[in-house]
Amino acid sequence: MVVIGSGLAGVRLARRLGELGVPATLVGEEEHTPYNRVLLADVLAGRYAPEVIALPAPPQLTRGRVVRIDREMRAVHLADGTELSYDTLVLATGSNPVLPPLRGLWDPERHEFPDGVHAFRTMDDCLGLSKAVRPGVRAVVIGGGLLGVSAARALAQRGAQVVLAQQGERLMERQLDPSASKLVRRHLADLGVEVHTETRVRAVRSIGGTVRSVSLADGYALDADLVVIACGVHPRVGLAQEAGLAVHKGVIVDEELRSSDPHIHAIGDCAQFEGTVYGLATPALEQADALAELLAGDVNSRYTGTRALTRLTLAGADFLDLAAFGEPEPRPGDDVIQLADATRGTYRKVVVRDDRLVGGVLVGELGTVGALARAWEGAEPLPTDGGPLLHLLTNDGGS
Repeated sequence: MVVIGSGLAGVRLARRLGELGVPATLVGEEEHTPYNRVLLADVLAGRYAPEVIALPAPPQLTRGRVVRIDREMRAVHLADGTELSYDTLVLATGSNPVLPPLRGLWDPERHEFPDGVHAFRTMDDCLGLSKAVRPGVRAVVIGGGLLGVSAARALAQRGAQVVLAQQGERLMERQLDPSASKLVRRHLADLGVEVHTETRVRAVRSIGGTVRSVSLADGYALDADLVVIACGVHPRVGLAQEAGLAVHKGVIVDEELRSSDPHIHAIGDCAQFEGTVYGLATPALEQADALAELLAGDVNSRYTGTRALTRLTLAGADFLDLAAFGEPEPRPGDDVIQLADATRGTYRKVVVRDDRLVGGVLVGELGTVGALARAWEGAEPLPTDGGPLLHLLTNDGGS
């Protein structure tokens, strides 16, 4: 049993297999001890030391980069010449950052980013940013999704002068409705972050191999000592494609998380199940657990999908907690219940369709998120006693 990838999904699978008495070799490319990528922003903000977010590494951890899968011989080849044979192979290769086609993003001589330009995906990215940031440094974050908001906030907490450039109409537009997005924007503004939405970055300008500014499509330039690329991620499927596996957005898998090769499975950010690449921690962990049971001999173990809730907790003195799930934007005929407190900066909203909870978003006060998530995940009809539905937002069912 060989597992490629030492992120959340791969480590969880290897640990569960070990608990079930099935030895597995985990291959990790990064030099660092496996860690929880979800908490990198807290490391950048200085809230946690890197070792705090470490994952318990399984005993059979091989460090190295896999360069080829030989399906005929059932072997994986590493860059250092090591060859590992397998009966069953699991791809948990995760995802890579999306790098926008910006002029000047790559140094033509060194074939790498100019000094001061960073992605924000790995521990090395995080440590590089931590070393570069200091009070007063001018930082431009490109991307206003979950990752961009987290990075901008962390840099501001470290004393940087932060500008966030988002091409879309609002922050975190994939998860939040306009009202919730405004609260997140206000939270960033209170920290001193300057937010520009509907803004397209055109180029990165460097002098002597060091970044100096970011050019916008409208001709305006933002001075920059640091540039953070936070434009999302895409599944890391290069190995799978080169091996001839069926790949669309991710490695296509069935209910047994099996690829088009019966001896190869895929889980986590690189896997695509029923047309969906989740890219979130909860589905990755659920896939790892289901696959561990299956590979340990439970022939009935199946993965049937995850109704994933997105949650972002930005701790510290300027605390922000938010959660989003399902469809926060209503269709005609849906019931919408909202509670907002402008003074406290809190907002709660749920969408009900045919007496079932289909989505919601909460910012600030998440006391009801546990009960709401259970009602949504269960997809059971809500009580119909003729009364108002405000109890969905005011009854603390435990978070």
